[in-house]
Order: sequence, then structure tokens, then C-alpha cells
Amino acid sequence: MLCVSVLSSAALAQPQSSQMPLTVIDDRDITVTLTEPATRIISLAPSMTELLFSLGAGENIVGVVEYSNFPEAAQALPIVGRYDRLDIERILSLQPDLIISWQSGNPRGAVQQLQEMGYPVYTAEPSTVQSIAGTLNRLGTLTGRSERASALSATINNAVTQYQSTYSDAEPISVFYQVWHNPIISVGGGELINDMVSLCGGENIFADLPVGPAVNLEDIITRRPQVILASGASPERPEWLDLWKQWPSIPAVQANHLYSLPPDHVQRHSMRALQGLEQMCQLIDQAR
Repeated sequence: MLCVSVLSSAALAQPQSSQMPLTVIDDRDITVTLTEPATRIISLAPSMTELLFSLGAGENIVGVVEYSNFPEAAQALPIVGRYDRLDIERILSLQPDLIISWQSGNPRGAVQQLQEMGYPVYTAEPSTVQSIAGTLNRLGTLTGRSERASALSATINNAVTQYQSTYSDAEPISVFYQVWHNPIISVGGGELINDMVSLCGGENIFADLPVGPAVNLEDIITRRPQVILASGASPERPEWLDLWKQWPSIPAVQANHLYSLPPDHVQRHSMRALQGLEQMCQLIDQAR
């Protein structure tokens, strides 16, 4: 088991003053510049809310979208809509000096409207565990918490290096990851879960497909996964995971390698992804 500690020094979480403009390039390759660290931030993705709290910038968040439920303090923040449907009037009333959006999750028209109104918008789209480190560094710059960001990103990068070293020569294990059951939704090659599977020495059977693919039963049976991992709408094991027992020709079913993972540990681009990665590797190791 690989154990990774996350630094929590209060000193590193304090904003650092800067006389220079704070400039970063977001995941759209667009330059975002602030004249001083952001103090009124709206987060349009639960994962970005978590990262801001990890940086010690939770006190500067003035609005979040639904399901921003971690840490507990985030649950008390004003809601500005869902990730896919924003309340523009509510956002404007909160007078943000930085808006953090989610490229593949937020409605592009609404985000563009906010930009055209003159609000600084940083758009994130991390797709690997290691890319979370880069997001942290850029958010650290915009919030004046670069030192804290450097410490957290080092934790992530060190963990990735450890997993790569541990599993680089491990026996490959084919994995089917099921996000939902009706329709059957899996993960494609450009997603965080796919990267986690690879870091654990696994092979995502649908790595050749785009993000969030809907797949059919025949393809799953044909690709013969050795492990079936699933996450439902809650941390509990989804009831539909055991429906695979109807198909004993699948190697994962034959060996009873049917496992579940807490969705927030593997579907959010946050520090908790390190917990999800450790849990996933342990399950894949059981099959190995």
C-alpha cells in the first residue's frame, strides 16, 4: 500500500502579497490576469471548490454550484445554480473578482457571457492525476497562495511517481469502469479514471473511446474485462453492480472481481483523487 500525506501547514495557506500582476494560462490556452489576489471567488465545479479549500482559499469563495459538498464548510456557501445551468443574476449580485469554470461541464454560452461582461474567468479541465497539480499551481497564483500550491502539487507529483514505479512492470489487468447502468456509461481515454487505471497497471477496455462513452453489453462481453469497477450516485456499492453475475462468461464475473469505489474519490479532480487512486490500486491488485 502506498501512503501519501497531504501537507496542511496554516502558514503555507496564507495569501502572499504581490506587487506584480498575477497571470496564468488556463486549460483553454487563454491568459487570465488579476492585479491582486482574488478575494471574491465563484466556483462553478465541486472539484474546483475542493481545490480552493485545499489551498486555504475557502474563506474567499462567495458562491458555488450544487453538489459542492466537501469540505463541510462548502455546504454553507451561496448556490449559483447547477454545474450545467447557471444563475447569471445571482452570480452578478455576488460581485466576484474571479470565476472558476469547468470546460466540459459548464454551459459555454453562460461562461462566455460572464467573460464578455468583463469578469475574469479561469477555465479548468484537468484530465489526469498529475494535471491536478498544474491546476493547483495556477489557482495558487490567482489566490496569492503559491507556496501552499507548490506543497500540494509536490504531494501529487510524488504520488504519481511512486505509482508509476510500483506498477510499471506489473501484470496488466483489463478493467471495465462503469459510471452508470441505464444506459451503461463507461470512461474513455481522456478522463481522470482512465489515468488512474493506467497508474495502477490496469488497462481500460474502452480507452479508445472519447469522454463519457455509452457502451453496449455485447462490447463489454467481447472485451472480457478481468475487473469491473463501478461508482454510483453515492458512496455505497450500487445495487446494479451485482447484475453482472448474469454473465459468467466475463472473467471478472467468474473470479468475482466486482468492486465499487466512492464516486467523489475518482470523479472529482481534487486532492481526494489520491485516496481514490490508492483504493483503486488495491482492488486491481486483488485481481492481479
